[in-house]
Amino acid sequence: MNVFIVGIGLIGGSFAKDIARLYPKATRYGIDKNKDHLDEAKGLGLIHHQATYEELSKAHIVLIAIPVDALVADLPKILDLIQDDCLVIDAGSTKALVCKTVENHPKRRNYLACHPIAGTEFSGPSAAIDGLFDHKTNIICEVEKTAFKLQETALELFQNMGMRIRYMNAEAHDKHIAYVSHLSHISSFMLGKTVIEKEKNERDIFDMAGSGFESTVRLAKSSPAMWTPIFEQNKDNVIETLEEYIQNLEAFKKLIQDDDFKSVYNEMNNTNRIKEILKGIPLTKS
Repeated sequence: MNVFIVGIGLIGGSFAKDIARLYPKATRYGIDKNKDHLDEAKGLGLIHHQATYEELSKAHIVLIAIPVDALVADLPKILDLIQDDCLVIDAGSTKALVCKTVENHPKRRNYLACHPIAGTEFSGPSAAIDGLFDHKTNIICEVEKTAFKLQETALELFQNMGMRIRYMNAEAHDKHIAYVSHLSHISSFMLGKTVIEKEKNERDIFDMAGSGFESTVRLAKSSPAMWTPIFEQNKDNVIETLEEYIQNLEAFKKLIQDDDFKSVYNEMNNTNRIKEILKGIPLTKS
């Protein structure tokens, strides 16, 4: 079995690790516009060979783990080059535009639109993690448009990787993920920006920062090259979530201004129920 991984970073590299463990006889090929990433991935044993798109004709499985703007541009090209029995999956954090881009492609049946809710704030081949996808949710969109035999291949692979499957239409995916992932990243970036601008002396930041600040701002270390096109493609949903978030912040500020600390307490206490909502749900990073 020939497995091609387009984009050898955290997600692509972690996928390669799972393939190596689950399918030791599979040959792993890496495609990446960053030559240093390819060299590093090969040195780490994530891939056997460096490859190009022109070699995709020998692929049995292709995972695409690149920024979503590149995904929209390259997915049709990849589908053009594969054989009829090849499965193509992706890990994009937006789905509506990606699915629309290939809705009339002759090989649409070869593509399964996926979003594994897994990751860290780190990037590059060295960030790859063994078992990253274990017990993580993998959202699959428009499953009915993928050939049934290739669905079976993908589901067996995901099951072996330990992932839980959720089915959703692409528009619903983008709306929901804006709340639970995209807004979190924006909040983290802007918290980091606020503190950096306020505390010009960086030593004070690091000397005084506790675990709460560190965990909240962690996502601000994520790649801007990956997240900017995500915000662009999911612009409408992101703006909607931001408007609601800003309204809540303004209302909370008003309570403090009015010395209404009973309501401040109630707001926080009511929100504490999120502990019950999240109980039993494995922590994921996206």
